[in-house]
Amino acid sequence: MVAKINLQFKTMKSFYREYTTVFVTALSVYLNSLNGDFVHDDLPAIVRNQDVLGTSSVSQILLNDFWGTPMSHATSHKSYRPLTVLSFRANNFVSGLQPLWFHASNVVLHAIASVLFTRLVLVVVGLEQRYAMLAGLLFATHPVHTEAVAGIVGRADILACIFFLLSFLTYHDVSWKCRGHMVISFIMALCAMLAKETGVTVLLVNLLYDAYVCWHPIKRATIELKWNEDALQFSRRASKVLLVICVLLLYRLIIMHGSLPSFLPQDNPAAANPCPQTRLLTFCYLAVFNVWLLLCPSHLSHDWQFGSIPLVTSLGDVRNFATCLLFVSCFCVVYKSVADLEHHRSAPLVIGGLLVAIPFLPASNLLFTVGFVVAERILYIPSMGLILLLAYGAQILHSRRRKLLIFASYFLLVIFSVKTISRNYDWSSRQSLIKADLRTLPHNAKMHYNWANYLREDGSKDALAEHHYFEALRLWPAYSSAYNNLGTMLMQHSVYEAETYFLKAISYNPNHSNAYFNLGQVYRKLNRTQEAIEALEKCIASNRNYVPAYLLLAKLCSKPFHLTDRLYNVVLRIHPSSPDHLAYYADWLRSQYRYQRATKIYEKSLGIDFRHRDSILGLAQSLRLQGQMARLHQLILRWQVILNKRAHHSKGPLVYSGDLYITRWDEYKQGQITSIPAETRLSSSSNSRIIPCANIQLSGNLLSKSVSGTADLSAASESTPCVQSAHSEHLSIPQSSNFKPG
Repeated sequence: MVAKINLQFKTMKSFYREYTTVFVTALSVYLNSLNGDFVHDDLPAIVRNQDVLGTSSVSQILLNDFWGTPMSHATSHKSYRPLTVLSFRANNFVSGLQPLWFHASNVVLHAIASVLFTRLVLVVVGLEQRYAMLAGLLFATHPVHTEAVAGIVGRADILACIFFLLSFLTYHDVSWKCRGHMVISFIMALCAMLAKETGVTVLLVNLLYDAYVCWHPIKRATIELKWNEDALQFSRRASKVLLVICVLLLYRLIIMHGSLPSFLPQDNPAAANPCPQTRLLTFCYLAVFNVWLLLCPSHLSHDWQFGSIPLVTSLGDVRNFATCLLFVSCFCVVYKSVADLEHHRSAPLVIGGLLVAIPFLPASNLLFTVGFVVAERILYIPSMGLILLLAYGAQILHSRRRKLLIFASYFLLVIFSVKTISRNYDWSSRQSLIKADLRTLPHNAKMHYNWANYLREDGSKDALAEHHYFEALRLWPAYSSAYNNLGTMLMQHSVYEAETYFLKAISYNPNHSNAYFNLGQVYRKLNRTQEAIEALEKCIASNRNYVPAYLLLAKLCSKPFHLTDRLYNVVLRIHPSSPDHLAYYADWLRSQYRYQRATKIYEKSLGIDFRHRDSILGLAQSLRLQGQMARLHQLILRWQVILNKRAHHSKGPLVYSGDLYITRWDEYKQGQITSIPAETRLSSSSNSRIIPCANIQLSGNLLSKSVSGTADLSAASESTPCVQSAHSEHLSIPQSSNFKPG
């Protein structure tokens, strides 16, 4: 054991220069990404994810998907990455939602992955030190990795890559082997899978490369029909690997609850095309396109959906030539590897080919449909294979083209570094990212849609936002979310025109919960209460956890009493720890003269957040209406302490409607006034004017399905991330003009 430790130390020491150079380079090219904000998928996966924010239990992370939605839920994305979510949660616990430390963690992890890849090339593949370092530097600076490193959610790919390499090195690196190294390799593979699903492919890579190394004893045992020691050892290892693969895949199927995620046609147009020939030709060309991104990452984008890459519909399409060229190249690599099996001279070709092909298979659409066309982040692991092949080719040509190779290597590293640093600036903010990628893909409908969303939120560029919404609809006429957001923007000018766009959104996507909710808001504004209720029912039917729809229904239902009570209870089943929702329920109970019950709910809300102002005000009014002046006095004193602390931290007085209540209470104690008005509170949540409907007719199974059991209502899932825009606004408490984009 001591000898092995000494061997590892000597190996690390002998390659110290290579590892240090690669590590420092990886840090250097991503330093400017530290100034970036949360953008794109960072918002739903981190900023609005209860598993990351720490409001849910740690055990819940093992039951939820990457976006915080229960895996059992129909709208779940089925992306199971609890290890990555835990790393985000740790970041939030240590430094809060400060993007700097999230980005810093990604950059350091990328540097570690680059060093581990360099070790693989040095020790397992056996390239010369200068070319192993070249491979590590190319991996550290490759521009296609910016989405994985500069985009915080790309940490899933980085972590999966780190554990992928650790599993491979533990399995094959002689200096790392020790008693129980197979078990350690399996644990690393499990961690890779829990970081991202594609990490499990390392087990297949390990097995196939093991078969290549043990080819001679396997061949001899096959010919002689007699087991030799090496072949027997390989068969035992192979049996263990296959068993672990089966167990992990079975676990993955169980956690998915036997269902696959659903995607819209625009997410992956080729998969939705009914023609088998078109699907096959397009999927094969997409493999070529991904290889081209690795070879020439000049045009990069965070989103390749919505027709960014036209379908290959016929055999006469010129792009089929590129597909044939790729397959011929792959055939040559395989032929060369097989021809050299006897001499074991093609280890770089074998490992490079395995690293390119095997980890890419899950994203190729050949095994199952995925929810994207091209995603640069999924090339993080496969890029190692292509970079290894390039470094191996450079080593072969070294004796004949030394000066040219040195110049080309330096030139390529400089170009990659400049492109990476430039791309980091694109990822620094939502505005810069959309603007840059709109220049890259002006024919992408989603780019126009996202840019229109940004302009609309800016508030002063509605005309330009409207132009980009219409441009998105021109490029993709069935873009339901564009119709919905166009309706929300036009709502201020024409209610009837907005209604038309909401109905169009629903016609193209009958399960568009936001469009149903917005339509309900329109009908509410037009005093068409029964139609509003029907729209809200359909909203809830499409998304059982759509809290704003329940709250708006509760506001519309003044009678019967038990129906409104059940609606609020459904909301509390979905969000049992939300002080806002508890305060809404208590407000309604107080309006029904159920003061004792309201008081308990207010106190429960304050038990969650003792500074929740709406709950403090509501509790004060409830206590006063019950004549409990002593408790009221204690509550107001407590509130004054909180306000004084906040005023001290903000270096100035706080102005809030609740202060008026305190002032009135002081005047009442001093005898300046004889009573306190019953409704001094000026909370915006109670100012919505609605026309109550005394005889509400709801679908018979609406509440029964929602109330029965808590399993379906255990998380606040607003929408499936792959379906809704990553830049959709967070769903808040519905008010009279609160329309939902996306």
